Order: sequence, then C-alpha cells, then structure tokens
Amino acid sequence: MIPEPSLTMALVLFGAGMAAGIVGALLGLGGGVFLVPFMVLVLQFPMRQAVAISLVTVIATSSVVTSIRMGRSLVNFRLGMLLEVATTAGGLAGGVIAIMLSQHTLQRMFGVMTIVSAVAMLGRLKKRNVIVADGADTGRLGGRYHEAESGGGVSYRVKRVPGAMAVSLAAGSLSSLLGVGGGILKVPALNAWCGVPMRAAAATSAFMIGVTAASGVVIYFGRGDIVPWMAAAAVLGVLAGSRAGFMVGERAKAKWLKLLLAAILVVVGVLMLARTK
Repeated sequence: MIPEPSLTMALVLFGAGMAAGIVGALLGLGGGVFLVPFMVLVLQFPMRQAVAISLVTVIATSSVVTSIRMGRSLVNFRLGMLLEVATTAGGLAGGVIAIMLSQHTLQRMFGVMTIVSAVAMLGRLKKRNVIVADGADTGRLGGRYHEAESGGGVSYRVKRVPGAMAVSLAAGSLSSLLGVGGGILKVPALNAWCGVPMRAAAATSAFMIGVTAASGVVIYFGRGDIVPWMAAAAVLGVLAGSRAGFMVGERAKAKWLKLLLAAILVVVGVLMLARTK
C-alpha cells in the first residue's frame, strides 16, 4: 500500500535514489536493479508502483550520465541508436504485458534475469575488449576513446550485432516489466558477446536506457501507477548519486566494475526469488 506523503518517506526515497544513481552511473544500469528491490522488499510497495517510479529515475540517470560522458567519446551513439530500435519496440510490448502478469511472476522474472546476467559477467572477468594498437580498424560500429587504465587511446570492434538486437528487444520488454531500464541485460551482452569494453558498454547503455524507460513509462503513467511526490524525491537522489558514481567510476579498474556488477546482480536476484516463496 502506498503511504501518505511525509518528509521521512521523501528522505528515504532520496537516499535510495542516490544509491541507485551511484550504481547506475558506475555500471550503466539505471539504478532500477537496486531501487525496485528496495521499494518492494524494504518499503513494501506494490511491484507495479515500484517499477513505475524506477522508470522515471532511469530517465534521470540516463540524462545525467550521457551529458557527462558524451564529451569523452565513451558513448557509442551509432551502436546505441541501432539497438534502440529493437529496445523501444520491446519496451512498448513489455508495458502492455505487465498489466497481464501477477506480482510474483514479475518478481521471479527479475530474480532469474539478474542471476543469468551475473554469470555472463563473471565469465568475462579477466578478459578485456580493447585494442591498444594505433590505427586499428574499428569497423562501422566500433569506436575509440581515451582510457587511463591503458595509458592512452584504445579502440574496439563490435561483433554479433544480430544477437545484440535480439538482446535489446528482450531488454526493452524487461525494462517495462521490471523497471530496470534494460541495462541489466545490455551491459553484460555488449561486454561479453559484442566485444565492447566495460566502460564504453556502460556509457552506451546509460544513453539507451533513458529512451527505453520513456517508451514504457507512458503505459504506467496512463494507468496512474506513478506517484509524483515519490518519483520527485527519488529523482533528486538519483541526480546527486549519478555525479558521485561518475567520479568513482573514472578511477576504478574494469575488473572491479565487473565484479561489483556481478555481486549486485546475484544478491538482488536471490532476494527477489526468495520473496516469491
């Protein structure tokens, strides 16, 4: 049941939004992977209201992270716009499907999805997708950027684009169903299957998740699932947390970012599955 407006609840949501913003900026997930379980498991919010509020914060995270990182060539706009065609279609479909599913079904889907994504990330823990050689051919969808960890400019090529399109379609559907922005699938897929370095995958995902969330949030808004004062408190927290997460991410090694992502995915997945029993 949604509580009455109060300063205490607004501050709690601000703090949760700040934590979600840090996670979102670090890993390109939008923060919904933290915010939805927190609202459902701790605050006892109905799943659909939690998803609706989370989608609003995902849009805020995407706006902040993209505006900061676009000047550093980390965001691959060509790849992002291509994949977003499939993601947006999936987001619209997911918003409609969510109306037909029970809360426990949605929670089970969330739990399974996060654990599968964690396994994919752990499989790439010691592998990096960067090409350090100067003048390397990046293909039509690849990119180049400066990376402090490698000590200079690096390049990468994008592989398995059809598979990335299929994952993006699924990510769009799950975004609207579960309020996670789709980054929880996109980042592992781009890094583990498509050859995109972790930082570029996170930045490109952050760009895409805003569009994905916008396509699904329309459905929830029309149903009256978005509680304005709660969404506002969470968004303010996300805006503060995103900038803090960006500063931390600039100094962290790709290996530790992958470990952090996998750990978060496993913990959240187990908690959500346990809640359905």
